[in-house]
Amino acid sequence: MALINGAGQRPAAMILKEDPPMKSIIATTAAPAAIGPYSQGIDAGSIVITSGQLPVDPATGAFAEGGIAGQTRQSLLNVQAVLAQAGLTMENVIKTTVFLKDMNDFAAMNEVYAGFFPGNPPARSAVEVARLPKDAMVEIEAIAAR
Repeated sequence: MALINGAGQRPAAMILKEDPPMKSIIATTAAPAAIGPYSQGIDAGSIVITSGQLPVDPATGAFAEGGIAGQTRQSLLNVQAVLAQAGLTMENVIKTTVFLKDMNDFAAMNEVYAGFFPGNPPARSAVEVARLPKDAMVEIEAIAAR
C-alpha cells in the first residue's frame, strides 16, 4: 500500500510521532538516596525498574553489618522499599541482577536471597565484578511487573 500526498505524489519520508513513554521517578527515604545522577527506580507503567541497591542502611548511611549475609539482606530490603514506593512487593519481581565482589560469597548470598523469594523466584543473573561503589560486597537491581 503506497501513501500518496494531496498532490498525488508519494511523500519522500513519513514521520510518525508517538507519545513519549510513561515514566515516573521513584524516590523514597526508606532506601538510600542516589549517590549520583540516577533515580532509585523508574515506574514505566507495566514495569518498575530499580537501580542497583547497595547495602546501605538508609537510617544510618552506613553499610549493614554481618558480612555478605547482612549486606545481601540490606540490599534486598532497599529493593523492597523502592518497589513498595511504587505499590509493588517482591512477588512482582520478574528479574534480578546480583553483582558480587567475590563469587565465593555466592552460597551465603543465595541463602539470604532465597528468603526474599520463597515462592516463585524471579529470573536472575549473578556476576562477579572487579569493584562496586563504596567497596560494597554486593549490589542488587530488580525489574518488577504489574
